[in-house]
Amino acid sequence: MLVFWEKIGKKYISKKAFNILSKKMVIRQMNKKILIIVGIIILIFAAETSALVTIQDSMGSHIGNYTYNILSMSPGDHLRFMFHDWKIRSYRIHIPPSYDGSTELPLVLALHGGGGRSKSMESKTGFDEKADKEGFIAVYPNGICRLFPLRTWNVGFCCGKALEENVDDVGFIEKLIDRLQNRLNIDPAQIYVTGHSNGAIMAYRLAAELSDTIAAIAPVAGTIGGYETEDSELWIIPEPSNPVSVIAVHGKLDENLPYDGGRGNNTGGNRSYLSVNESIYFWVEHNGCNSFPERDVSESGNIVIDTYVGGQHMVEVSLVTIMNGGHWWPGSDKDPYQEISAADIIWDFFESHPKQ
Repeated sequence: MLVFWEKIGKKYISKKAFNILSKKMVIRQMNKKILIIVGIIILIFAAETSALVTIQDSMGSHIGNYTYNILSMSPGDHLRFMFHDWKIRSYRIHIPPSYDGSTELPLVLALHGGGGRSKSMESKTGFDEKADKEGFIAVYPNGICRLFPLRTWNVGFCCGKALEENVDDVGFIEKLIDRLQNRLNIDPAQIYVTGHSNGAIMAYRLAAELSDTIAAIAPVAGTIGGYETEDSELWIIPEPSNPVSVIAVHGKLDENLPYDGGRGNNTGGNRSYLSVNESIYFWVEHNGCNSFPERDVSESGNIVIDTYVGGQHMVEVSLVTIMNGGHWWPGSDKDPYQEISAADIIWDFFESHPKQ
């Protein structure tokens, strides 16, 4: 502003008057920012509290003790916001057309990879179509971003702004699940989490830290831990308090998050990862499953499924190895082979593994 006055403003206005005017402009700009923030807060509050009613059935009796938000929880697609840990968090939710609040439905949370976002996860997974066909609610939470729309999750040793600021993503997901249970008729025995890459690691972490809530997880191209840098100590998910069923999907040729661990040609930063086998054995041991798997191989030989049965409370651990697979979501547009659909395999596993 002072440079502007030196070059142009002093021809038309005194320096004192210019300084007063500048201060007023700064105050106005600050007031605008405050108004924007207040407006966002009001919108979030309104979205979460307006039109709250108790749904009644055709006979006029209450359906349980559930209170529903008609604006945000009707069938269809919605972008919603919430507060957690002094941050505004967001998520997309897809409610199937069959939902009327009278029947408990399963809940599937799908976590995007590093640099992704809820919309991209929704598009590539095909879970919306699967939800409509099978009758479950699909939710796509957003991680934290430094530059929109590149978002990440804090998985303990990775990634981006979420790790740098030690963002409470576990608390966010826990609060989100609780919020959805208060607003939708969700089956508490069928709460599931899947994710891709950074989101897959987050799924592993959530299963360990929220094992009392989550029935099963499906990490696609993930791991249970690793090293942030060459000089860092190993970070690994904590021991779960309860058994959780796991189906992991991983490409043998993954160069971002290598199947055998360590670093790949496309691994970001200086981090390295634990292997797929280390991740699977962690859950086999903690779930009390049989040490030797039952193996199923596709006719092409490209799909190998190892299933570890006999776990506590009927949980199982399954590993789907795609021999010619890379770091993509199987069945998405980036999958050059289209031999399997991750959405189909994951839902089949989820549906048969509710929490006992």
